[in-house]
Amino acid sequence: MEFIGIEKKAEGRYITRYDITYETADHKRKVYEMISRNKNLTTKKELTEHPADSVVLIMHSEAEDKILLNKEFRMACGDFVFNFPAGLIDSGEEFMESARRELKEETGLDLVRVKDVLGDSFSAVGFSNEKNICVVGVAEGEFAPSTSTVEEIEAAWYTKEEVRELLKKEYFAARTQSYCYLWSRM
Repeated sequence: MEFIGIEKKAEGRYITRYDITYETADHKRKVYEMISRNKNLTTKKELTEHPADSVVLIMHSEAEDKILLNKEFRMACGDFVFNFPAGLIDSGEEFMESARRELKEETGLDLVRVKDVLGDSFSAVGFSNEKNICVVGVAEGEFAPSTSTVEEIEAAWYTKEEVRELLKKEYFAARTQSYCYLWSRM
């Protein structure tokens, strides 16, 4: 596809909506609606070449026999969804600082060991260029309610057997569902 241009359609507090126009292989115009955290997209390069917007925390117990999941009310779907702790990287914040802050804010737990950091990935590639960086590690401490009054989060540790049961009957964010399925079968 050949990139033609980007047009800003609406700017919100956290996201901006754009139309992106491409020319297809058969020389037809394709206008694609998308959202971005960037309020001033103007080039194709800016669609992919930007720092991660958010962090995702894939946390295991010290014994690696449990995984940390948030059961969080998500307004866009009007229901509770299982997901990894995650959040936006604040302006001027390094991603590891954001990872520690988000974990503490959402669960009360502390990040005690980083086992791996995965490269950038797209959160919802079907309609957004939002990128995240995944931190895989070990968390410890006592659970505490979310420090945000606009988030309803119930954080808990789950065994592989418990995860397999949740996967059959509960809503999951896609990335969390995929990882949990594989982890629960190992």
